[in-house]
Amino acid sequence: MKYKLMYSFLSSDLNVIEKELEETINAQAPLLRQASLHLLKAGGKRIRPVFVLLAGRFGDYDINVIKNVAVTLELIHTASLVHDDVIDNAELRRGKQTIKAKWDNRIAMYTGDYIFARALELMTDINNPVAHKILSNTMVELCLGEIEQIKDKYRYEQNLRDYLRRIKRKTALLIAASCQLGAVAANVEEKLHKKLFQFGYYVGMSFQIIDDVLDFTSTEKELGKPAGGDLHQGNITLPVLYAMENWETRQEIIKVHENTEQKDIERIIELVKSSDAISRSLALSDRYLDKALMILEELPRNKAKKVLREIALNIGKRKF
Repeated sequence: MKYKLMYSFLSSDLNVIEKELEETINAQAPLLRQASLHLLKAGGKRIRPVFVLLAGRFGDYDINVIKNVAVTLELIHTASLVHDDVIDNAELRRGKQTIKAKWDNRIAMYTGDYIFARALELMTDINNPVAHKILSNTMVELCLGEIEQIKDKYRYEQNLRDYLRRIKRKTALLIAASCQLGAVAANVEEKLHKKLFQFGYYVGMSFQIIDDVLDFTSTEKELGKPAGGDLHQGNITLPVLYAMENWETRQEIIKVHENTEQKDIERIIELVKSSDAISRSLALSDRYLDKALMILEELPRNKAKKVLREIALNIGKRKF
C-alpha cells in the first residue's frame, strides 16, 4: 500500500506544507536559491511532516500553527542530507545529482547551513518553550550523529552499540521529535506527547534498519543511487556488522575503501545476501516495530492512530 493512500485525508494540508517549503528556502541569492530547491524538488517521502500532522490530530489541530513545525522538521532533515552527501562524497541522491556534485562542497555546506537557519527561524513562530527545548536537544543529537558518522567511516572494528547509537542520532530522534512536536504544537498533554515521542523513536530505528537492508537488496534504479553505496562510502551498517561475523567475509569487507571498484562492491553484496545478515537485520527491525505498536495501543483511538499503525506496518514490509 502506498504511503500517500494511507493519509490521503491530509493531502490538502500536505500541499500547504509543500508550498511553504519552497517559499521558506526561496533565497534572494540566485545560486543559493537554485541549490536549496535542487534537493527539495527531487522529491522524498515527506514522512516527517506526515508524522507531525498525524500527531497534531491528537490535540487542537490548526494547520496554520502546525505547518511551521512540519516545515521545520522537513528542512532540518533536508539540510542533514546535504551535509551527509559532502561527508560521504556522494554523487547521487534520489536519482539526481547531489548538490555537492552539481556545484561543489563549499556551495553544499553553505546551502545546508542556510536551510538549517531557515528551519530554526520558522520555528520561532511557535510560542512554546517546551517545543524549542525538544528541537534544540534534537539538533544537538543530530550534529553528534554527523560527527560520529565521520569518525566511524571505514572503522570496521565498531560494534552493534556504536551502530545503534549512530542511527538513533541520525534518524530515529528526528522522527521521534516530529511525532512529539506535532503533538506539543496541538497542546497535547505531556504524558501523551511523550508516548508519541517513544512511538516515533521505535519507528525511526526500524525505518533506518530497513533502509540499510534495502541498500543491499534493492537495485540502483529503486535506490536512486548505486547499491551497496553505504559500504562504499565507509558507513558500516547492520547487515555488514552481522556479515563480518564470518571470518572470510570480514576479510573481503575490510578491504573496502573509497576507491574500491563497483564490481568488488557487488561481490560483497552477494556475500552479505547469501549470509543470514539480512534476516537477522530484519528481525531486529521487527523488534523495534513491535515496541512501536505496543506504545500505539496506549494512545487514544482516532483516525490518526489508525494511520500511524498502517505507516509503521508498511515500514516493515518494504521491498527486499
